[in-house]
Amino acid sequence: MKYDNNYRGLSTTEAAILTAKFGLNKLREKKGKDPLELFLEQFSSVLILILILAASVSFFLGEVIDSIAIIAIVFLNAVLGFVQEYRAEKSLDALRKIISPTAKVVRDGRETVIPAADIVPGDLVIIEAGDKVPSDGIIVESFSLHADESSLTGESLPVEKNVDLDKDESVPVPERVNRVFMGTAVTYGRAKFVVEKTGMGTEIGKIAEVIQEQKLSKTPLQKKLDVFGKEMAKVIFIIIAVVFVLGVNKGVDSFNMFLASVSLAVAAIPEGLPAVVTTSLALGVYRMSKKNAIVRKLPAVETLGATTVIVTDKTGTLTENQMTVKKIYTPSKFYEVSGSGYNVDGVFMVDGKEADVDEDLKMLLKAGVICNNSSFSIENGMPKVVGDPTEVSMLVAGAKAGLYKESLNEIYNRKYEVVFDSDRKRMSVVNSTKKDSIVCTKGAVDVMLKLCSNELVRGKEMKLSEGRKSEILKINESMASEALRIIAVAYKNYGEKNYDKDKIESGLVFLGLVGMIDPPRKEVKESIEICKKAGIKTVMITGDHKITAIAIANELNFPEGRVITGSELDGLSSEEFDKIVGDTYVYARMSPQHKTRIVKALQDMGEVVAMTGDGVNDAPALRLADIGVSMGITGTDVSKEASTMVLTDDNFATIVSAVKEGRGIYDNIRKFVFYLLSCNIGEVLTVFFAILLGSTIMKELPLPLVAVQILWMNLLTDGLPALALGMQPVEKDIMERKPRNMKEEIINRKTIYDIIFVGFLISIGTLYVFLGHLPDVAKAQSAAFTTIVFFQLFQAINSQSNKSVLKIIDANKHLAFAISISFLLQLVVLYVPAANSIFGTVPLTIDELIQTIAVSFLILPAVELRKIIFNRPVKDVDNL
Repeated sequence: MKYDNNYRGLSTTEAAILTAKFGLNKLREKKGKDPLELFLEQFSSVLILILILAASVSFFLGEVIDSIAIIAIVFLNAVLGFVQEYRAEKSLDALRKIISPTAKVVRDGRETVIPAADIVPGDLVIIEAGDKVPSDGIIVESFSLHADESSLTGESLPVEKNVDLDKDESVPVPERVNRVFMGTAVTYGRAKFVVEKTGMGTEIGKIAEVIQEQKLSKTPLQKKLDVFGKEMAKVIFIIIAVVFVLGVNKGVDSFNMFLASVSLAVAAIPEGLPAVVTTSLALGVYRMSKKNAIVRKLPAVETLGATTVIVTDKTGTLTENQMTVKKIYTPSKFYEVSGSGYNVDGVFMVDGKEADVDEDLKMLLKAGVICNNSSFSIENGMPKVVGDPTEVSMLVAGAKAGLYKESLNEIYNRKYEVVFDSDRKRMSVVNSTKKDSIVCTKGAVDVMLKLCSNELVRGKEMKLSEGRKSEILKINESMASEALRIIAVAYKNYGEKNYDKDKIESGLVFLGLVGMIDPPRKEVKESIEICKKAGIKTVMITGDHKITAIAIANELNFPEGRVITGSELDGLSSEEFDKIVGDTYVYARMSPQHKTRIVKALQDMGEVVAMTGDGVNDAPALRLADIGVSMGITGTDVSKEASTMVLTDDNFATIVSAVKEGRGIYDNIRKFVFYLLSCNIGEVLTVFFAILLGSTIMKELPLPLVAVQILWMNLLTDGLPALALGMQPVEKDIMERKPRNMKEEIINRKTIYDIIFVGFLISIGTLYVFLGHLPDVAKAQSAAFTTIVFFQLFQAINSQSNKSVLKIIDANKHLAFAISISFLLQLVVLYVPAANSIFGTVPLTIDELIQTIAVSFLILPAVELRKIIFNRPVKDVDNL
């Protein structure tokens, strides 16, 4: 089928038929791990395999109950590990689905935004700078379109595209300048194209197997814990080897000693820590996605908690991003405009009285509607907008005067466009009528005045003198002081047939200034106060006038500090800027290139920087920042791809909420690690000290724990309580703490001292109870077994906070439930006859049970006392 620039796209019905025929516009995804494969991986550990082999040998030697019990507990441990990893995998899958791209298409004659997956052959798609091309297609309309096709061709420079409806597909991809390709990025200009191929039928689909997403790499935290776990495993292996040798030398049955040693190794070696951290990170990220913050890369969670500076755009992030034109200045009059938001009910007033729309105002509004790439309509009584809020506000203002884009487009046919970008700070279009052609331009006031030589006064073009330009700039400053965003509008008749950019944008006729308000978001002021308490500096960057920026900063209660403009920044050397960047809170009239310099300067000071951005030119700064934050609503595809986090609501408060959540996730991982390692060390030291005592002072001292008890204890420890700690609510004062030092390790010297301290307490208390019940070995082992389990349950309570747990004792209902279930399960092991024979236990009397509870309870006041004495900031911590 032949297409041209008169093609108006598909209807909804046609699209549905084509979807059924061609399917979704998706590349074939790499198949994830099968659940069975994931489950079997739980048995891949060498220690687990040795334990299963030993249990099998035990079975054939007649120890049927013991061997079955060991196999059953190993199986339950595998189920627990599988559930954790499966949940993490599903959480990551859910995140991938949330980050789904969209595309602007023409359906039923109207511009609309749809999921890119819903595009079908025949769709008319609109693309502009910053967009990722959603499918392969032929260009039917182009305004200076350039595309980065390096992902397909390897060509580093953007390719200029044009309309050539006769060129076929027989030429190589790099030479198909009349076509665009899925996955490539628009770097400049805008265009319309008709979709020819989707999904696996596209050029990129042909090589989809090669470009499939690679397996997620480990985060820095996972790598550190992996190394720590391996180092700790070496130490534990040495201790357990000594335990085994000493035990055999003192006469303990070698096979039973081997079984106990391997069980202890399985329980004590934290080889699953990195996997558990993955689960915590993935589930935490999934929770964040429910709060409008989509983290695209897991390492970002670790960095979030250490953020010291948030550098944010003003428009849409600090403000509502729902522009409303409130004031208009023409060379003959000053108008106030009533109404708010996207409601077209409103009038134009002069000196408080409703005024007619004269020729000057009508020309200004008409130019603002014509020089516009957004769309606005009312459907079912509700406004439907597509595009930039500034442009939409111009369309609404035009509608209040009866000037609608659809009607004007029938009269003024667009022939050429000089696209807007943040460096030029303006946009121009050339439109033709039956009689002549007209140029309409809008942009930043200071830039526009340099391009204007005349002004329209009461319907007549008059010379625009330098004095008048100075007067207009003062009017601009006055309007800006009211926190209005100001743009200038101009036009001229254009008789040239050659569309030269410089000719188009010279000798313009000034029409006036349009002042629009974008009110600050109500929740932002509170969020900035939270940042102050959290030791996080908030910096605002805007392209608006300096006076407008100051007005917004004052309204939001920004800290007092320097305010500098882009031109002032350009005049500063690196050394000069480094001296003032620390106390500069507002940057006005900035371009995206300035952002990179600001981020670099802050990072050179040692700051951890979160930077927001939404445009294609923001990508370098987003990549450079420690946390690149893109906008989900107004952000371009390129900015989203360059970022580490996407805000689905474009709200500054969401960044602050994400930092809080990031701090909480890291905090919970620290608590989880501390709990797990302190309990594991307690188990190892209990058996180790018992063997030492038996080899030196107390001959014939039996083991305080047998293999099946050690494995059961490990199941209870790594089970519900540990999982519940990962769900610990964020502590109330977490945003009153200073940011975490990025160099600080999760397991530092202080943490190791705490782990050893708790390990000693557990081992000494357990051995005290064990020795007190001898010579009845079964009773002593049962009491020791129960004591160490209760020690670990009380330690779970301790691990909830680095401060006194008395203040948060009821904060984690999941932990209370987990401890209750684990306590009851231990009672089952003690008092149910069938369990007695499996675990080698005997029932304890009430007094004996109370003793185990009382001794293990002592860990609470002991750790509380240590927190009081030692819980102070540790300077120059020697991280391990």
